[in-house]
Amino acid sequence: MGLRRAWQAIWVEETKASATGPLIAMQNPGRAVWSPRRFDAFAEEGYRRNVIAYRAVNQIARAVASVSWRAFRNRADGRRALETHPILSLLARPNPAMAQSEFIEAVTGYLLIAGNSFVEAVAAGGAVGAGTPRELWPLRPDRMKVIAGKTGLAQGYVYSLGGAERRWAADPVTGRSAILHLKTFHPLDDWYGLSPIEPAAAAIDQRNESDKWNMALLQNGARPSGALVYEPKGAAGGNLSDEQFARLKDEVAAQYSGARNAGRPLLLDGGLSWQEMSLSPKDMDFLESRHAASRDIALAFGVPPQLLGIPGDNTYSNYREARLALWEETVIPWLRHLRDEFNAWLAPQFDEEVTLDFDLDDAPALAPRREKVWARLQAADFLTLNEKRRAAGLGSVEGGDVMAARPLSGNSR
Repeated sequence: MGLRRAWQAIWVEETKASATGPLIAMQNPGRAVWSPRRFDAFAEEGYRRNVIAYRAVNQIARAVASVSWRAFRNRADGRRALETHPILSLLARPNPAMAQSEFIEAVTGYLLIAGNSFVEAVAAGGAVGAGTPRELWPLRPDRMKVIAGKTGLAQGYVYSLGGAERRWAADPVTGRSAILHLKTFHPLDDWYGLSPIEPAAAAIDQRNESDKWNMALLQNGARPSGALVYEPKGAAGGNLSDEQFARLKDEVAAQYSGARNAGRPLLLDGGLSWQEMSLSPKDMDFLESRHAASRDIALAFGVPPQLLGIPGDNTYSNYREARLALWEETVIPWLRHLRDEFNAWLAPQFDEEVTLDFDLDDAPALAPRREKVWARLQAADFLTLNEKRRAAGLGSVEGGDVMAARPLSGNSR
């Protein structure tokens, strides 16, 4: 059977899927696709053991979680804000163990660390697809696997823990499921996103190793490296035997090499002397290399180095400008990503006319931007009061649709 007929054999009719879907699905149709990356390693080395990445992830996730959410009903005559709605109640208390801020922080944190975040929607009685969701649960990305579908969309998801598995099916046409898979863009992976930790891995390893090296130096008296020189006494030169050389080499490699043995004092046999060879910390510019690695980590996450306490290369003139840049260039794009995914997956399960949006009015970091917007709206004499209020995200008021009369100039007739 030719390649074209093989594609046709796995194609699902009336799916309206991409023509490239069968190409993707042929890699592993109907089976769980394992992520090529180790989430536990990212979480351990890139989050738990690295203060810069830890602070960057927390700063972004907590900023995203601090924003309020609003619901709107979309109709032909415009969008109307809803004071109450079941979807807002669900977000306010996603599950018995979490409030809204903790839930959003967990979803965003997983997305930043793993490049993937999974949310389970549980309907009444715990049955999947048995009605509108009553609970939302964030799931650990390392336990979740995507099942490849025949059309290039996910066929389902499988959650593994302690030898047990839980599976969810996905619609082959729309891809909708009780599981929401949030992921970042990855140019080389069809099923999983790219973690910011991955491009920053070299800088994270450099920073972690420098921390280990510094600690080992402090514990071992801060003695620098050097060389062992064989100078036998009472002889006109000579060399170590092959056996002596091999024993000394193995001993140095096992007991004195690596970050954890940095600065450890040497025990020398007769005829051996220590000759210092290493450069001074000033010559190596060791501290600046640590700061450079820290700046690379901050760059990968989109956090201004000033906000993480990293000196040097201060792009923004003050802390206020740096916070505004963090929100405009990093936090708000992440909020848009969550909003769009929630509107595509969660909102239709309640009402096709309802959409979610985030409210930035309570964000102190955006106060300078709000002041500029309000000043421009106040000076716009070609807008009605209600048009100005809607542009500012406020509701209309009675009598606000009448254009105010403009004062006549001195030469008007």
